[in-house]
Amino acid sequence: MKKWFPGKVSLILPGLLLSQYGYAQLTLGAQLRTRTELRNGQGSPQPEGAAPAFFTSQRTRLMAGFSAYRIKLGLTLQDVRVWGQDGSTINRTTTPDNNGFMLHEAWAEILLTDTVVKNKSLSLKIGRQELVYDDSRLLGNLDWLQQGRRHDAAVLKYESNAWTFHIGAAFNQNKENASGSIYNATPPGNYTANTNGGNMYKSLEYAYVSRKLKEGNLSFLFLADQFSKYHIDSVEHVAVKTYEGAVNTRMTTGLFYTQAFNRFTYTAAAYHQFGTNGNGQTVSGSLLSGSFFYSVNKVLSAGAGADYTSPDFDPLYGTPHKFWGNMDYFYVASGFGNKGLQDYYIKTKLKPDDRWALTGDVHQFFSAAAITGMNKQFGTEADVTANYTLTKMIGLEAGYSHFWSTAALSSPTVKNVKNAAPNSNWAYISVNIRPQFLIK
Repeated sequence: MKKWFPGKVSLILPGLLLSQYGYAQLTLGAQLRTRTELRNGQGSPQPEGAAPAFFTSQRTRLMAGFSAYRIKLGLTLQDVRVWGQDGSTINRTTTPDNNGFMLHEAWAEILLTDTVVKNKSLSLKIGRQELVYDDSRLLGNLDWLQQGRRHDAAVLKYESNAWTFHIGAAFNQNKENASGSIYNATPPGNYTANTNGGNMYKSLEYAYVSRKLKEGNLSFLFLADQFSKYHIDSVEHVAVKTYEGAVNTRMTTGLFYTQAFNRFTYTAAAYHQFGTNGNGQTVSGSLLSGSFFYSVNKVLSAGAGADYTSPDFDPLYGTPHKFWGNMDYFYVASGFGNKGLQDYYIKTKLKPDDRWALTGDVHQFFSAAAITGMNKQFGTEADVTANYTLTKMIGLEAGYSHFWSTAALSSPTVKNVKNAAPNSNWAYISVNIRPQFLIK
């Protein structure tokens, strides 16, 4: 019988590791994105005479990715803050914690089928991750906001050349409980990015099916999210929410379609929402969207479209900034009275070369519901944006937006702004630096 000695083992183990992980890849990246803004009515009309806001916000990210045989890993650390938010020296004993540092992504994707099968795959992605589907209207990473959006979830994926099937689920808790599963839907933190009145869902489930077409895509989404029920208690004469173990369940389902034909690109979507929302209200709402774009030539393209959301419809966990005007008057932080929205728009894009891209959009906004004693018109918004690519790692962006608002928009049942200025504007300039390194 042959004997094994430590010296031999020390030579064999590295060989086995190289054989198993010889093609493994490690990707390292970073992002530093600053955005200097002049806000004079961004998000909501300002009262007459109110002073504009001026500040610089910064997102700093460190990213790492690893891929090897039947496994992928992703990690993103993120810090979000405004310049000057922290003193140059800070005493953590007496100063309230105002830390913008957090874990944005931390996930692993396990390939359940062998990677040599090139035309189809079955995988499981678990951990903190972004959920981005179709045009990001209902599920997106909200990348425009410095903090972005992420979910703690598990997603089972089947993908082939033509078909995509995803089933995802999440179940949120505030801590490791000894018993029960009551969830505080307004957990402590520096920022919340959703359109559910600041309430996080307790649990979420979805099924997504997509079929690739010759020059387009057709997809189906069914999503259910559950919110903790609550009642109002009085604590030292202050009303507070007390959450319960039971939940309200809301469901959203619908279709998304996009198709290119010659120089035209068509997009349409229809969704229905029903059940009970986070505030215990029965909902029955819909979202309808349609648009077309025409490429005049390699430099210029233009198009038009219309969106309709009923008063009961909530656009879930998408990217509102992409659709309903750059000034974020609708479906972002500032509510507008649960009136629903009609948006009729024209968009243009000019791309003279690989470095420059210029866009110009005009939106006409109306309420979907009647406003007592007033016209349904909310106002008109014009957005102009310029992007310049200095290098592959450095990008510059600047924009200006103007909103001509009506009395209906600032009325008590909508934005509720007294003595509102009829004109609002917003300007920004952003520097985006994204180095990336691949180690094989």
